[in-house]
Amino acid sequence: MKNVTELRCVSCGKVYGPTELDYTCPDCGTRIGTLEVVYDYESAELEFKEKVGEGPITDIKRYSPLLPIENLDNLPPLRIGGTPLYGFHELTDELDKVWIKDDSGNPTASYKDRATALAIAAARQKGTETMTCASTGNAASSLAGLAAASGMETVIFVPAAAPEAKIAQLLVYGANVFAVEGSYDQAYDLCLEAAKSYGWYNRSAAIHPFLVEGKKTGALEMADQLNWNLPDKVFVSVGDGSIISSLCKGFRELVEIDLIDEAPHIVGVQAEGADTIARAFSRYNGGEVEITDQSANTVADSISVGKPRDIVKAVKYTYENGGSFLTVSDDEITSALVELARERGVFAEPAAAASYAGLKKALNEDDLGDSEEVGVFITGSGLKDVSAAKKSVEGPMKVSPDLSEVERALDESGLSFGS
Repeated sequence: MKNVTELRCVSCGKVYGPTELDYTCPDCGTRIGTLEVVYDYESAELEFKEKVGEGPITDIKRYSPLLPIENLDNLPPLRIGGTPLYGFHELTDELDKVWIKDDSGNPTASYKDRATALAIAAARQKGTETMTCASTGNAASSLAGLAAASGMETVIFVPAAAPEAKIAQLLVYGANVFAVEGSYDQAYDLCLEAAKSYGWYNRSAAIHPFLVEGKKTGALEMADQLNWNLPDKVFVSVGDGSIISSLCKGFRELVEIDLIDEAPHIVGVQAEGADTIARAFSRYNGGEVEITDQSANTVADSISVGKPRDIVKAVKYTYENGGSFLTVSDDEITSALVELARERGVFAEPAAAASYAGLKKALNEDDLGDSEEVGVFITGSGLKDVSAAKKSVEGPMKVSPDLSEVERALDESGLSFGS
């Protein structure tokens, strides 16, 4: 693989050849033994700098010198990446600048498309025809949609309680869907068994080392869009831990190839009812990651994870980054969802709005300096979970088709509008 020197276990440090393994370290197992892709940064540096100088940002192919892909034609034939970065600096008086990176513009309306693209490229390179994954919804719909565009079959495992819109998206894409009567974590374990038994290529969270490589393109893209002048801190929602791991790695590699002097500090935001990684991080001091799983319970289904699969990377990478974690309540999440939509027109699903809720909480607790610049990643569209959004707002005013009824409703509501 181009510029890739090795795969390295994040727990035991054992090194494997670039194509030696598909998934995780056999000595440490599927959860503790996630692999890191290591590059020849000296070789990648010049090629990367030349590539990012070639016109406007369009998609993740722009960052191929730091991606483990031999043939870019193996990527899905859809535009992935190139999503907008909005400067909403007037959102708060307390900060110098606020950048909102909205990844709902990806093909399946989710940040997960960045990871799925790399998993599909890996599967196509091996000649695999069927892919599988377990998901709370977004990774599943991402795999279903991008695989459909790539002429591949998909078998998906989701909790039966997943939002109806996400399950509908899977079925429309033609996926073979198993709605598991149990939690996401139970669906994940079932998917692992099925993939091994039937030989399906597995794209589930954290199982494949290329997933973080795809997701790190969000960090590379934000830096590119800001002409390599990054904010001081970046807020991101955390479920399984893969996205926060990828942002840490992406920013770190930009330092490695001398495009930025210092990586921004990452702030991972978890729901109070699903804070396994935040609790593990609070106990971490640079040694072994201590894991205590829980039963997850939060309105933010995409980060409702009690047994996070990329917890080791998430804790270690965030620690090395100098970052931190905080937790937010479901009320803070739904309030942030509404505020972000009404103030800036960005409609985020609850899990994505959690990152903005984290920013609001940090401001309220005076954890940010007046002159700081921050970035916020929005990882999924509000259309992914309309039922949760509806619970956050009042219903419409119902009237018959008569102007007097409009007048009555306005009087009762106390609303008035200028011409």
